[in-house]
Amino acid sequence: MVRSLTRTLFDLPVLILMFVGAVIILIPFFWMVSTSLKPSNEVFSATIEWLPHHWEFANYPTALSAAPFGRFLFNSSLVAVVETGGVLATSALAAYAFARLQFPGRDGIFLLCLATMMIPTQVTMIPTYIVMSWLGWLNTYYALTIPRIVAVFGTFLLRQFFMSIPSELEEAARVDGCGRLRVLVQIILPLSTPALATLAIFSFTGSWNEFFWPLIVTSSTSMRTLQLGLAFFKDQYYVQWPLLMAATLMVSLPILIVYLALQRYFTAGIVMTGLKG
Repeated sequence: MVRSLTRTLFDLPVLILMFVGAVIILIPFFWMVSTSLKPSNEVFSATIEWLPHHWEFANYPTALSAAPFGRFLFNSSLVAVVETGGVLATSALAAYAFARLQFPGRDGIFLLCLATMMIPTQVTMIPTYIVMSWLGWLNTYYALTIPRIVAVFGTFLLRQFFMSIPSELEEAARVDGCGRLRVLVQIILPLSTPALATLAIFSFTGSWNEFFWPLIVTSSTSMRTLQLGLAFFKDQYYVQWPLLMAATLMVSLPILIVYLALQRYFTAGIVMTGLKG
């Protein structure tokens, strides 16, 4: 009992620190929800008003009707799903090659790939835009998805996980006549669910929240994504904060749903791939 009490007292400062951190993180989200339910004349006041005096639930249907959000939702969903699937496929193939195959210059090529992660996205954005223009893909789904279906981070993440899987499993499958691709699909990938879920969350979140790339490669309203659609509530002189916060909250829900659905795999993947701090 004394040991249990001592451990509780030792953990108490950590728990208090975690609670304070959670409150600090949740305050902006609470403020966003509160603002989304306020009338426009209550957004700015002399004192901080945590809760609205007059609850405007009509802000949500008004926000949805202010722009073609149905089309934006379709575009964002399509782009996010295609990009996530592409990243999972290309990363799994590359990671398996770097983790299991023996070929000249393997480690050097892998280090070179890792070095590309240090190049800012802004540096490669203009050349990629020029290539999309040459191919005639501007303002199409090709430009929105294809340049982002390869992720070096995904290759690194899956390679670390694949290397932790005992090679004896693969050798046994090879003795039974399995080819490399069959070993990857039927043995390696089913054992790598935590890492795949982690990569899926990162890829889906990054694609869903992307703003600048869709902004420069699309020119028509029908090709806009949800992040660009939020700009409908801002003009040169005025921002419709209640409607903007209502739309932002609805746009954030799919990310929350995906994370909650894959949370246990995400936690396991972070621990088993060695990405924790």
